[in-house]
Amino acid sequence: MVRDYQPIENYGVIGDLNTAALVGLHGSIDFMCFPDFDSPSIFAAILDKEKGGYFEITPLHEEVNFKQMYLPDTNVLMTRFLSPQGVGEVTDFMPVEEIGRGHILIRRVKNVTGRSDYRMKCCPRFNYARTKHRIEKKNDHELLFISEDKDGLVLRLRSNVPLHIKGEDAHAEFTLDHNQTAEFLLERAEEEQTKHVDLVEFINKSLYDTVNYWQRWMGRSNYNGRWSEIVHRSALVLKLFTSKKYGSIVAAPTFGLPEKIGDSKNWDYRYNWIRDTAFTLYALIRLGYTREAGSFVNWLQTHCMDINKPGGMGLMYRLNGSRDLTEFELNHLDGYKGSKPVRIGNGAFDQLQLDIYGELMDAVYLYNKFGEPISYDFWNSLSGQIDWLCDNWEQPDEGIWEVRGGRHEFLYSRLMSWVAVDRAVRLCGKRSFPLKDKWVHERDRMYNSIFTDFWDDKRKTFTQSKGSNAVDASTLLMPLVRFISPYDKRWLSTMRAIEEDLVTDSLVYRYKIDEDVEALHEGEGTFSLCTFWYVECLSRSGQLHKARFYFEKMLGYANHLGLYAEELSFEGHHLGNFPQAFTHLGLISAAYNLDQRLNDSRNKEVNDVPFDY
Repeated sequence: MVRDYQPIENYGVIGDLNTAALVGLHGSIDFMCFPDFDSPSIFAAILDKEKGGYFEITPLHEEVNFKQMYLPDTNVLMTRFLSPQGVGEVTDFMPVEEIGRGHILIRRVKNVTGRSDYRMKCCPRFNYARTKHRIEKKNDHELLFISEDKDGLVLRLRSNVPLHIKGEDAHAEFTLDHNQTAEFLLERAEEEQTKHVDLVEFINKSLYDTVNYWQRWMGRSNYNGRWSEIVHRSALVLKLFTSKKYGSIVAAPTFGLPEKIGDSKNWDYRYNWIRDTAFTLYALIRLGYTREAGSFVNWLQTHCMDINKPGGMGLMYRLNGSRDLTEFELNHLDGYKGSKPVRIGNGAFDQLQLDIYGELMDAVYLYNKFGEPISYDFWNSLSGQIDWLCDNWEQPDEGIWEVRGGRHEFLYSRLMSWVAVDRAVRLCGKRSFPLKDKWVHERDRMYNSIFTDFWDDKRKTFTQSKGSNAVDASTLLMPLVRFISPYDKRWLSTMRAIEEDLVTDSLVYRYKIDEDVEALHEGEGTFSLCTFWYVECLSRSGQLHKARFYFEKMLGYANHLGLYAEELSFEGHHLGNFPQAFTHLGLISAAYNLDQRLNDSRNKEVNDVPFDY
């Protein structure tokens, strides 16, 4: 098979709550960082088909039809090869550390019917394809890949079919008859757990335990409304992005996938954004998952030392709570379909984004309500942050979209500053914490500022920033965070302005590119999270026919496994890092709200209102 770049949407994702891997529809693992989400990559063919590295299993037939599916209610992925010679299946999974140990990638090939020939190529490229390695053959069924980088990562590949060395790669060609299997296991060689055990027996047990783990987790969901299959797939994706070791949550497991093919807006999302994590927790709490919120609160208290520094909160962190996120360019990689530069780290890590305090406090408020009461010490840490915010909320900042064109007074930052103080005041009432008069005073000043400084009376809309007449899709959060009624005439006229400027065929752009705001002028796709926010705003304002129609249209853009990237092109191609937590949490929230309102008997008459499809 000639290697070429597969569309981003042609991939599924697997993981073990330490890291994740992208598995292509043609049976190749083309992206994986190892051993953790924010570790260097060992496979990155999706970013450079020649140099990136991959782990391929493919049938040696000319006529093959490819299909993929997840085993029900799991993150265990099956890729199917259908040909006149026979039907084969590759089952890909990573055992979760909770049921044994992590850092193992397992690939099982099974011939279901007929007789088929297969080829396996395992071609790791260490340290973002920057470091050479050598291969050591232990026996016919075991090889070691030994990196020459400073951390000395060594991988062990085991199989029940003979393995051969070709150059710096491992190869195998084998034939399977009906019901026969070939097993492949890739792991850290420092671990000795699987070295002396029967491979087939170990993989059988690992598969059984992994399926049970995911199905038990899925069984804790309290959602049984419409669209439950896609909602639960989104929940499984969000869970897959959580770090079992730390409790932090990555925004996406990938880096370098472009927002527009051929352009330079290619970012590294393998980190814990306070904002993205808070939004993720909103979605999971709605489905009944509060343990993940508890793990994140524990991460804040034990790994994020900045929680005790008023005003010192960063917008993003590594999994372990550090802020070593200096941005570098990997100029030796060609980038996905020539989209350069490929970046690691994230230069936005030291930006000022005042909205993070609002998202954080809203998540804490919900956890205190639906999970466990927060501790006295944690409350004291949060109080210090609120005190600082009350003194600094009028500062300009870079905003939710992390613009690189300088600071502005953004409406969204002002809105979420209000949320931060409002939720702090509410927590005082719920828990009888000491309430500071200053908090109430500043909360009300923020409220009035939004209506006076960010309202364009000519266009009848709330604006992106102070003094601007542009609209911004982040404004869609105003009714969702209960700042304004979804039926308020100011809000409804703002929605109309957003529809005029940012909505195209139900899909929503974040904002119009403005050189004064965004230093990188390349275009981008529609932002899928904003589309789901828009659906939820329609739902909350009683426009149920329109909301449902647009929601169903958006579901039609999911890939064959129900996964979404960050953005969509006008042609429907997925853009940006993949899969993206933002998109999946937005889907859950929109589905949850729309389902509730469709079930509400008070909306029956609304449902009868005609809508021009």
